[in-house]
Amino acid sequence: MKIQTTRNYIEDYIAEVQSNGKLHFSLEDLKNRFNSNYQTAIKFSLNKLFKKGRLVSIYKGFYVIIPPEYKSRKILPAEMFVDALFNYLKRPYYLGLLSAAVFHGASHQQVMESYVVINKPSLRSTETEGLKINYLVKSGLPEFGIERRKTEVGFINISCPELTALDLIQYLDRIGGLNRASTVLYELTESMNVEKLNEVLKNKIPLSRLQRTGYIFDKVLNKKDLAEVIHIFLKDKIFFRTPLKTGLPKEQCKVNSDWKIIENFKIETDFY
Repeated sequence: MKIQTTRNYIEDYIAEVQSNGKLHFSLEDLKNRFNSNYQTAIKFSLNKLFKKGRLVSIYKGFYVIIPPEYKSRKILPAEMFVDALFNYLKRPYYLGLLSAAVFHGASHQQVMESYVVINKPSLRSTETEGLKINYLVKSGLPEFGIERRKTEVGFINISCPELTALDLIQYLDRIGGLNRASTVLYELTESMNVEKLNEVLKNKIPLSRLQRTGYIFDKVLNKKDLAEVIHIFLKDKIFFRTPLKTGLPKEQCKVNSDWKIIENFKIETDFY
């Protein structure tokens, strides 16, 4: 099989993949389709397509097809292929934090990076021109609060607004700090409800994170109904004083008695 012929076959294969509504394939798919004795020709042909901007390698052996309408961006949005990527990796995941917040209507957020929550082992960030995917590791993914949503090319796992809110507080240093997290929380509250929050609280969540989230709902955002759900949950729990912002001095700071939060930081949002 000549290299030129191989490239033509691969381009035909890409067209076939797209006609089936997909924008991705794996090296294993190609090997199954074509004679594995021609691996050198296949790799040479793939490299040609990389240089033309027709394909992008997202992970070793996993490729994303760039259709003409995305040629100027040189990459697809992460939500168009991340489900396929993790099916390829055979690992659970969900789109979270700012990526999920925008999905749920936090329209004021300019998100330049994508955020995917995974379990161990960790993954290095995916970086290519026009794209960065941050992988945030949990010891175990939550049982409650992950939704399966339809996208224009398939489906995606995404955290519901209530789980997204709690994750924003957990990983606030990864998304711009407490002020930004609180701003996003305010926008998210428009999509939250007390029943779903009660369900998400069935997950194993550190009490200090619940204290901070409840305090922000209550004292900063004035979302008393959501704060009350967390307050009732904490009522029969033994929890201790915790700083609103870790890493800052807490001596001689006031303590909010409702949430046992040491007020060592003044939150400022874009809305308050």
